[in-house]
Amino acid sequence: MEIILYLSVALVAIAFAVLVIYIAKTLTAVQKTLLNVANTMEGLNKQMDGLTRETTELLHKTNQLADDIQEKSKSLNTVFDSVKELGGSLSGLNRSIRKVSDTVAKTTEQQSDNIAQTVQWGNVIIDLYSKWKAKKEFEQKNQV
Repeated sequence: MEIILYLSVALVAIAFAVLVIYIAKTLTAVQKTLLNVANTMEGLNKQMDGLTRETTELLHKTNQLADDIQEKSKSLNTVFDSVKELGGSLSGLNRSIRKVSDTVAKTTEQQSDNIAQTVQWGNVIIDLYSKWKAKKEFEQKNQV
């Protein structure tokens, strides 16, 4: 009976040794996995730092761009105001020119008879001058 006891103790010892070996292998695998996870997390942390820096720089540039656009928008407002004033001035000038041309047209209609008579008198004077000049040339040819 002692042999059975010794064999049982030896069997328990062997089973315990096998269990310890498998637990050691499992713990070694878990340790390697955790090291890989730690390395991955470290790389991820470095990438996040770089991404954070780039995002911060991008945010600063975006803010600068927004400020620049706002300043340019303000300066464009003065240009638009000037164009609006110029448009008003041109409208006033157009109204003035229209009034003057309407006045000239009315005056021309009213004076059209006088103008026709003046043109006729001008034609008569030109004809008389031409006849007088022709007569004078004819008299000069006859005297020679």
